[in-house]
Amino acid sequence: MSADIAALVLGCEGPVLSVAEREFFRDANPLGFILFRRNVENPDQVRALVHDLRDSVGRHAPILIDQEGGRVARLRGPHWPELPAARAVGDLSDADKATKAAWLHGRLLAAMLADLGIDVDCAPVADVPVPGAHDVIGDRAFAMDPDKVARLAAAQAAGLLAGGVLPIVKHIPGHGCAFADSHKELPVVPTARATLEAWDFAPFKALSHLPAAMVAHVVYTDIDADRPSSISPIVIGDIVRGHIGFDGLLFSDDLSMQALSGTLGQRAAAVLAAGCDVALHCNGQMTEMRDVAAHGRALDAAGRRRWSAASALVTAAPPTDINALRAEFDRLLAG
Repeated sequence: MSADIAALVLGCEGPVLSVAEREFFRDANPLGFILFRRNVENPDQVRALVHDLRDSVGRHAPILIDQEGGRVARLRGPHWPELPAARAVGDLSDADKATKAAWLHGRLLAAMLADLGIDVDCAPVADVPVPGAHDVIGDRAFAMDPDKVARLAAAQAAGLLAGGVLPIVKHIPGHGCAFADSHKELPVVPTARATLEAWDFAPFKALSHLPAAMVAHVVYTDIDADRPSSISPIVIGDIVRGHIGFDGLLFSDDLSMQALSGTLGQRAAAVLAAGCDVALHCNGQMTEMRDVAAHGRALDAAGRRRWSAASALVTAAPPTDINALRAEFDRLLAG
């Protein structure tokens, strides 16, 4: 892997790559790309876009998407099957059935993505909401119990990998105690560190073996009162890499979310300086992407090692009867 690959994942504006975007991506050379609803129309169009994005950088760049099921699903009907949010799985009372359903959920998501050439899913969600927390997480979480979340998120991640798709667990070290939506404002969590370790951080510690994670834009005042976790070397160093023990590839959450302040370039520089391996910018706006690229850096040695280890886990899935898997999943959910 070339050392000049930028520590960036970027979006594009629409369903077809423009000449200007192709030229920009060729020069910026981001690690990979992320797709949103604005980028998807039908399977053939998505496959063509995935091909063109990779062609713009001359390599098999990772293509990310947020496909959790439920309300966070970039791929929807009529072209793609609907899957429920994670909570539908977590609500199953039988632990063995819930674990199997979580694996099948991940495997079905992977089948949908791999068919299009998309090889990274921003899932599972391992956040654990507390009562009264903002609904930005809500039913995206498997449960309001750290042990159950850890078990089911691990099963979903295993299902994704079995289907040839890399999971990115989010939002490390935890968004569950946040009473604000980080898309719109900066959540400030005053919860004591000991409580956070037992609640928010616990599933991520149990999942520290996973290959990739996305860090939240949340202030934990008992750990770093001045900076959100994504730009806090204290949170990333002492909590994510230290207490949690995560040594996989670490992505920032989207730089354009309103939880962060400063220019987009300043935000990119800040998340990378704090210890994120890769800065994520999603909206595809060229002016912002140019600023981000100008203030980014090449993927460093640790990032290259982590990406190599993560990408090595992505292998083609063996032939599988997806319809049979879906039928089994539906039977489990029906009780």
